[in-house]
Amino acid sequence: MADGLRRLVGAESGRVLQEKLESWYRDYEINSCDQNLNRCCEIIELNSEIQGQLFTILNETSQEGGHYAGVETIKTRLLPWLGTCFSCATSGKLFETNLSLTQDSIEKERQLRELASNQTFQLQELQEELTSTRLQLSHVQQDLKTSCAQEKDALRKLDRLNDYEQQIQILRDEISILDAQKSVLQSRFVRSRSPSPSKSPSPLPLRSCSPGRARRTNASRRACLVARFGDIYAQERLDAETDLRSYINDTERVQRIIYIAAVESFRAAKTAYRQFKIRVRDTLSLGHSGPESLEDAVLDYIVRHEDLYDVQASVNEVISSMNINPKISFPPEIDFIVISTLIRELCRVAFSMQTLVPPLDVAFGIDGELFSETKYHRSFESDFTAALVAYHVWPALMENDVVIVKGEAVTKRGALWSHRSRSRSRSRSRSTSPLLAHHLSRSRSPSPLRSGSPSKWAY
Repeated sequence: MADGLRRLVGAESGRVLQEKLESWYRDYEINSCDQNLNRCCEIIELNSEIQGQLFTILNETSQEGGHYAGVETIKTRLLPWLGTCFSCATSGKLFETNLSLTQDSIEKERQLRELASNQTFQLQELQEELTSTRLQLSHVQQDLKTSCAQEKDALRKLDRLNDYEQQIQILRDEISILDAQKSVLQSRFVRSRSPSPSKSPSPLPLRSCSPGRARRTNASRRACLVARFGDIYAQERLDAETDLRSYINDTERVQRIIYIAAVESFRAAKTAYRQFKIRVRDTLSLGHSGPESLEDAVLDYIVRHEDLYDVQASVNEVISSMNINPKISFPPEIDFIVISTLIRELCRVAFSMQTLVPPLDVAFGIDGELFSETKYHRSFESDFTAALVAYHVWPALMENDVVIVKGEAVTKRGALWSHRSRSRSRSRSRSTSPLLAHHLSRSRSPSPLRSGSPSKWAY
């Protein structure tokens, strides 16, 4: 017995067990679950070794006391303790249950790890597909940029070709004009060298009447003027609305003013064109003897000399007409001269449209008329179920009776009655402002005869 106890004391197993317990206690909070379990298992193993040695010493001690020595102590101390151990061993179902739960948790953790691994793999595949898709998209965008650049280059070449064709056409027109002038000069020269008035010179070879330059360029000029009319609607009209809204808060009144300005501009430009055409015809008829007709010569001259059109006179005429128009009103301290830019551009376009064959004009419209889908667009503030026009925003562009560009109108229910009530209640009398009087005094009306020598009027 003394030898076993000496070995146990010499092994210092109890001190090692205490040190391990203290070390485990210090590191318990910072250790992981697996580390704490490993520490506990180490202590249990060490404790089992100590218990084994103690049972050996117990057996040797009981043998030294004789056959019945120490029986009472074993019965009162050891057996109750062993009974407690055996009862714990017999109630192993709880341990098995805990073990089963531990195994289930371990299995779930394994499944979760597998699921996370699969999801990570799928995510990597998706990222690879996304990278490939982005690369393909980059290639497509690069191809698209290349195609756009090639298309722009083709368009530039096409524009250059069109410019060349226009220059060639202009040169051809100038050659035709020079040929006509040469023919006229030759005819006059032959008449002047005739030996006797009784003998008439041999007639020049008859030439068929070919269309003049104005008719040959009619289609291209028409397209440009229609496009310009649309640009005025999109730009100058909105600028004029902005200028008017700084003085007038009523949107309907602003739009009425602009519509009447457009209609009056076309009326004034048509009047000026007729007067200008009469003066040109009277002048050219004095010495016209070309292969083209007098009307074609007059039209060609007007097309080439549109800069002689007195647009300021038409602007003043439009403003004067608007000042006495009963449908619109304006603050007395402000004049319609604030939208003179819009009126000037409309007059120029309207004058040029009269040189087309056939000429273009704006449609006639009145408040309360039946709305026409083929002639007008409905404005966004319209009642789309109404059938009558309350007022017009922009006139439609017509060629004879065919609509070329749609106008804009506002439709509302009861438009006819509201128009009649406004017509009865509105009275307007305004004097010409000093600013407008200044512009009217600067109006000029040059005639073609005043703008140069007679040689400029001949071909």
